[in-house]
Amino acid sequence: MFLHSNVKQPSFGKLNIPKPQSVNSERRTSFFGARTSGASMPRNSTMSGFGGTEKIKDTRPLHDKSYVQQCIRQLHEFLTEQGYPGTLSAKTLQSPSTKEFVKVFEFVYRQLDPNFEMPNLKVEEEVPAMLKALRYPFVLSKSSMYSVGAPHTWPQALGALIFRINKCNFCQELLFSDFCEDTDIEEGAEYNKLVLDYTAETYSKFMQGEDTFDDMDELFFNKLKKLYNVDEALLASTEEKYRILNDEVEQLEKESRTDRLMTKRKERITLQADLKNLQSYRSSMETFKAKLENRDSELSDELETTGSQLETLKHQQNELQNLLQNQKFTPADVERINREKRELQQTISSLSKSLEDAQQHKWNEEIVLAKAELKVAEYHKLARKLKLIPLSAENAGGHDFEIRPCEYGPGSMVQHKTQRQMVLRKLLSDVEEENSRLANMKLSLEESCEQVNSNILDKSNDLKQMREQIRKLDERLDSNMQVLAQEEQEWLAEKESMENHCKLLEKKVNFGYDESVQQLKAAQQQYHLVLQETNEERRTVANNLASVFTTATNHLSITEKCLEDLHGRVKRVCSKAVEDDEAAIQKLRETLKNFKSKANSL
Repeated sequence: MFLHSNVKQPSFGKLNIPKPQSVNSERRTSFFGARTSGASMPRNSTMSGFGGTEKIKDTRPLHDKSYVQQCIRQLHEFLTEQGYPGTLSAKTLQSPSTKEFVKVFEFVYRQLDPNFEMPNLKVEEEVPAMLKALRYPFVLSKSSMYSVGAPHTWPQALGALIFRINKCNFCQELLFSDFCEDTDIEEGAEYNKLVLDYTAETYSKFMQGEDTFDDMDELFFNKLKKLYNVDEALLASTEEKYRILNDEVEQLEKESRTDRLMTKRKERITLQADLKNLQSYRSSMETFKAKLENRDSELSDELETTGSQLETLKHQQNELQNLLQNQKFTPADVERINREKRELQQTISSLSKSLEDAQQHKWNEEIVLAKAELKVAEYHKLARKLKLIPLSAENAGGHDFEIRPCEYGPGSMVQHKTQRQMVLRKLLSDVEEENSRLANMKLSLEESCEQVNSNILDKSNDLKQMREQIRKLDERLDSNMQVLAQEEQEWLAEKESMENHCKLLEKKVNFGYDESVQQLKAAQQQYHLVLQETNEERRTVANNLASVFTTATNHLSITEKCLEDLHGRVKRVCSKAVEDDEAAIQKLRETLKNFKSKANSL
């Protein structure tokens, strides 16, 4: 039957009936062989393509890591459920050796054929041959069997094992499938009838050139749901639970792949670096705080001095006020006092304004100083990253790049800044030169790497060709050795038969020689007798010949005479006939002459 290996007996869960995979119509060949009657079909079916020379493209994502991990889990679960005798772990199945692969292949093969025994010799050739005999639609090369666990060969070998596992599961489901609790034998037969009808109809449409069967799939699903009374709500909730569980499994797999200890160690290193940065920032802030406290104490002293001066002026004002109240003043004194009062008020307002300006200036200086400290901290952080500080750093070169604002005055600060800028410009030019040199070196190394890669690729291609030639030569050598062995056996058999024939001939020759000697003696005796008889007969014949010759001579002489007489008579007759002919010709000439004369006269 033309059935997919993934079709399973349905139950009250997710129906797992995949769509028939579409392949190129040019690569399809006949399922039952070539059709010899009727009209030509638009395409052939796919069965004999497994044994043909045309390769079918494997559409499975065997190079996807998640798909490979899913196949490994499926293989591990199958081996565990079937009771694999050897030691087994998921880590082993990540990159197994050829020996382990052969054991697993033999165990899977025995699930369908319990009497199967794996051959001990040339396993690398036997496994692809057995897969081809089992109609595995894809090619597993012999060279891949020498290194099954390699990253580029293990997915193909794993795909072959999954193919065998699916086949085993399908056969077991056909033989031992358990239907639902309220499903009896008649429903199982009904399901098989539905599957066979679905397969026949889809195959008929496939042979007519169609590649998709969505309508047939939908009709088949509806019939199955009706047959097994599938609850859509329960099915949807089950699918949602399945999706959630799959997401949780993937999340757990991702977490299991990451090394938590390494993550915690990295976090610890990061936190330690942050702690050092915070400690350095704290020390710089403490220094900045001490500077601000010094500045605050200076401004507080100035403020106290100004306050004492203000108190003195207020005291003088009170004394003058008392004096003004206790004394009698003339208008000139009042005017003078008022003028002094106004002057004092102006002095007080100017001093208050200067105090406010001093406080504002103090606040602005504190802001500027805070910004400068932040810039200095950023500068120190960048300098530490670039290994410029402290004085013994790798890139310092004996220069002190650390900025200490409390140690320098305004002039020395500018001088140190100029010196640092000159040294940093020099370092920057050196770094740029080194960077350009390293970039050129990187380009040259990349070019050499590309050349080496191309050489490696060429050599690998040459190596593949040499291996293929060696394989062909080995096959030719094996065939020649087999032919030579067969010819040697034939030669030995022929030699033995020739020796037997030679012995038989010697025996026959010896026996024939004795007979020939006896026959020779008898022939010699008979020869003498025949010789005597021949001599007598010769004499008799000679006498007879002499008499015959004499008779013939006489007859010849008589015949010559008769011929001479006959010749004379014929000669006479001929001469007479010639004379008669000449006379007749003469008469004809005369007659012609007369005729001409008569004709002329007329």
